Amino acid sequence: MDSIVKRLSEIETSADSIVEHAESQKEVLDREMAEKKQEFDEFLKADTENKLKDIRAHLESRMSEELTQLQKASDDTLRAYNEEYEARHEEYARAILARITEVA
Repeated sequence: MDSIVKRLSEIETSADSIVEHAESQKEVLDREMAEKKQEFDEFLKADTENKLKDIRAHLESRMSEELTQLQKASDDTLRAYNEEYEARHEEYARAILARITEVA
């Protein structure tokens, strides 16, 4: 009977040792997972910031190109109006004068 009690005691001691070791391993794994999570979060944040930076640069470039095209179109329109005015301003002046002096 003593040998059975002694054997059970050894098994219990061994089980306690295994549980202790598992708990210490759990702590190590928890720390490793926390570090990996932190590294992943930092990588993801940096990657997101880089992608946003690229998108902003692309949009700013497109906006600049569109503004340049709009400015050119506006300049072309003003130039066309000025050319038409220079070519036909006497005709316009006569038409205005004729309307003013018309008897209704």
